[in-house]
Amino acid sequence: MWNSNQLTDQLKIKYPIIQAGMAGGITTPELVAAVSNAGGLGNVGAGYMRAEDMRHTIRAIHKLTTQPFGVNVFNPEYPETKQDYIDQTNDLLSPIRKELGVAPVSISEDTPSTLFAEQIDVLLEENVPVISFTFGIPSKEMIQKLKAANKILIGTATTVEEAIMNEASGMDMVVVQGSEAGGHRGTFNGSFEKAMIGTVALVPQVVDRVNIPVIAAGGIMDGRGVLASVILGAQGVQMGTAFVTSVESGAKKQHKEAILNSAEDGPVMTSAFSGKPARGVENKFITSMKQHEQQLPDYPIQNTMTNAIRKEAAKQNKPEYMSLWSGQNTRLSQNKSADQIISDIVSQIRNISQGF
Repeated sequence: MWNSNQLTDQLKIKYPIIQAGMAGGITTPELVAAVSNAGGLGNVGAGYMRAEDMRHTIRAIHKLTTQPFGVNVFNPEYPETKQDYIDQTNDLLSPIRKELGVAPVSISEDTPSTLFAEQIDVLLEENVPVISFTFGIPSKEMIQKLKAANKILIGTATTVEEAIMNEASGMDMVVVQGSEAGGHRGTFNGSFEKAMIGTVALVPQVVDRVNIPVIAAGGIMDGRGVLASVILGAQGVQMGTAFVTSVESGAKKQHKEAILNSAEDGPVMTSAFSGKPARGVENKFITSMKQHEQQLPDYPIQNTMTNAIRKEAAKQNKPEYMSLWSGQNTRLSQNKSADQIISDIVSQIRNISQGF
């Protein structure tokens, strides 16, 4: 059976369908609970959340579901960025800030954040069974601490080598992110350019080299994608873009419309919004900043510098300045409830399987 394996047993879910932990307000308590109640695994995208906001979200989800759900956090990064890059970027962003009425951002030095440690404390205190990581692997001590608390840990990989590193670190499962995926690339070992490997090519190569359950991600939108992933050896799938346009999603109206009205060549790679490569629907901001990407500050500094622009653009209905994260399989996007999306997937798989 496609929906009965080590992954579903460990996660205690009915279907091996995981809703991606998309940061930035998309993963509302309603969305997370709807996915979990429908038999999948809902996920909170807590990458940018303050610890107490994350706590409130977790408690809100507990009121909406008794089923398992997870929380995704970003492994911290502390880049060294030249002040010249910051000043130059402020100059580049100045006309846009002026158009939107946004105040300049002052960033003079890199100060290590305590956010990650505070988030982990909350996850240990609250009843969250599953924790996933993006942008790298936590310290050995952190992993031991979480496993001692009986947390199921899921890592992210964009290459075979990264998947092997996740397994060696003690991760219980690994999400294998193909190049078709929307949002930020999870690459942490080497250049992202060399890690732009398609889902169909990457999944079986990882499956052959690790023993932990593999979760396919990137371009999976319906029953065909789920079943294909299982055939390739994955024990589950992680779907992001499919749930961005769902009824329960917290994505801005402009974001949903951009995906629903986009074709497969619409989403492109850019580091202009955050300083880290990500896939989103192409717009004016991406095209105007493309020639300057090599001189932009690294993540998370660039993300901080464009944060107010993105928020104000949404308020003023100017999607040309918003980060419209999306995978490449946009034509299959639908504005349906999350439980209906999962129900449709299950029906599609049943119909396809009957033909074999």
